[in-house]
Amino acid sequence: FAAALRRGAPARPERLGSLVDCLVFSYRLRHGLRWSATPAAGAAGLLSCLGCRGFLSEPVTVPCGHSYCRRCLRRELRARCRLCRDRLPPAAAAEGTPRPPPLAAAIADFRTSVVLNHLAEKWFPGQRERARAAGRLGELLHQGRYREALAAACDALRAEPSDLTLKIYRAESYAGLQEFKAAIEDLNAVLFQLPNWPEVYFRKGKVLQDAGFLGDALQLFLQCLALDEDFAPAKLQVEKILCDLLSPDNLKEGLKESSWSSLPWSKNKPFGFPSVVEEPHSPGELSLKQTEERPEDAPEPVKGSLNRARSAQAINTAAVPAREDGLKRVSSEPLLSAQGRGVLLKRKLSLLEQDMLINEDGRNKLKKQGESPREDCVFSLAYGDIPEELIDVSDFECSLCMRLFFEPVTTPCGHSFCKNCLERCLDHTPYCPLCKESLKEYLADRRYCVTQLLEELIVKYLPDELSERKKIYDEETAELSHSTKNVPIFVCTMAYPTVPCPLHVFEPRYRLMIRRSIQTGTKQFGMCVSDTQNSFADYGCMLQIRNVHFLPDGRSVVDTVGGKRFRVLKRGMKDGYCTADIEYLEDVKIENGDEIQSLRELHDLVYSQACSWFQNLRDRFRSQILQHFGSMPEREENLQATPNGPAWCWWLLAVLPVDPRYQLSVLSMKSLEERLTKIQHILTYFSRDQSK
Repeated sequence: FAAALRRGAPARPERLGSLVDCLVFSYRLRHGLRWSATPAAGAAGLLSCLGCRGFLSEPVTVPCGHSYCRRCLRRELRARCRLCRDRLPPAAAAEGTPRPPPLAAAIADFRTSVVLNHLAEKWFPGQRERARAAGRLGELLHQGRYREALAAACDALRAEPSDLTLKIYRAESYAGLQEFKAAIEDLNAVLFQLPNWPEVYFRKGKVLQDAGFLGDALQLFLQCLALDEDFAPAKLQVEKILCDLLSPDNLKEGLKESSWSSLPWSKNKPFGFPSVVEEPHSPGELSLKQTEERPEDAPEPVKGSLNRARSAQAINTAAVPAREDGLKRVSSEPLLSAQGRGVLLKRKLSLLEQDMLINEDGRNKLKKQGESPREDCVFSLAYGDIPEELIDVSDFECSLCMRLFFEPVTTPCGHSFCKNCLERCLDHTPYCPLCKESLKEYLADRRYCVTQLLEELIVKYLPDELSERKKIYDEETAELSHSTKNVPIFVCTMAYPTVPCPLHVFEPRYRLMIRRSIQTGTKQFGMCVSDTQNSFADYGCMLQIRNVHFLPDGRSVVDTVGGKRFRVLKRGMKDGYCTADIEYLEDVKIENGDEIQSLRELHDLVYSQACSWFQNLRDRFRSQILQHFGSMPEREENLQATPNGPAWCWWLLAVLPVDPRYQLSVLSMKSLEERLTKIQHILTYFSRDQSK
């Protein structure tokens, strides 16, 4: 990358993504860290955020169905979902970071999940109020009112001294006021309680970056990404630092040209960042020694350079006493040099290790013996199971069917419904049934992912009600999936066995019918032509769904092919579309050898007539038939191999321009001989017209 910049390539931080990924991977290996662990559901409490593991304040359900607190999403701390790694939609206003490309189902302004928010307020009013107070602190910080934020954070911490979120906010307030030492003390206290929290490493890195210690900040950002590779702000900062470091101006000043040729490309020592040496001096002597060792004509450190002669440990001396094994400082060795022990920011006792040491097996151990991190006190959430009197089934009822949620989904506007109920509403209009907000993008994306947290709460606290609700759902599904009872009927056109029948579905009733056919697993429905007396004809053909292409506005193009023929026994109606009890039709088989031979002769004669008629068609008509129905099927050896007889007969009926009533009479025949005779008469008539 540096060589490309010297040749005039444009310097853009986002082009360093692959390099950052490699550095993070190597950092994990060298420090014995595993890949970022997927948090267990409810690891920090019943209503906990998947991002920060804090209280789920102002819960927002993202398109993949997982829920985060508004704070995590508004600050864009995450690029992908912690559980499924699906890309999260961009926030309405980013904090100095470029917006990701918009998604099909992006939420421009994150809306709070109404049901989850109600449960949080009802079950945990104390935590909800504290979360609101923390949210107000965040707003003050976002507005740059650091003095007010600091005073509010101190007042809140006096009431809740163990709330780690408040300590982070206070640290940000200190950093905004340039009081870096106090900010580091608060962040170290948080890391003592929760040493694997990526956001704290990022916040600590930002403090050190603002203080001018880019080398230590870069290492902290790498530690953050090692714990969570999808922590977007940390990756952005690493890209910016590296891009600035490798720019031609900084390379010319801080990197010797010979270092590229002497760089050892070994497996154990990839890139060497600023080397770190030991200084057996006390903290009080640190500043003096650094001043003496620094050349008088040395230029002032410039932003973006790792060539600093100061150590960030001066900030930490009050919080972490110095050890006899020596302080560390960033030396003036050439940047990216492999000399010394500074390979890939690996230090004997770095800032990251002031609060903990990494064992060989990858587990974290606190430096102070006899003390261990208290996971259960994180965010001071002392809550467990919900009292039985607070569990109300009405809190989990769908406002459309007035029954317990089954496969609950949450719309971008924050309202929750049963999946089937919402889909039925969207069949008619692309607006939320409650607030009437447009759901056109949500409909176009068609990702009706189940809200995982809501479903988990129902499973945990309402198992009996859920079992009864599932029983009702299974009964309804069984009723819809019966092969001969209440079969859905599409009243439209003639369909024939083995012949393709593409459909454009736009009516709400048929959109519902097609979706039910797919959901029940039958993937079939009946097709009949209309009838003035009985709504639809007495005979029809089953259509098998091969593929469905949904259009953004809810319409769909359904690719089907004809299956079995049937006769209608009883007509009915369900949710706007027709249904019928049916019986399937099969050709009567012939056993007599002479009759089979006679049938074979008739079949071959009619097949030859059909081929002759088709070949004599005008090129325009023939190409239209081939494009819509495909080529004519080959002649079959066994005429009675299928219940419907030879496939070419049905293909010919589909392409012949005859009256639908005539076609319907042929469809209802159970004798192949009679069907061939009918087709022969039709071909004779059309062949006579061709000769004229």
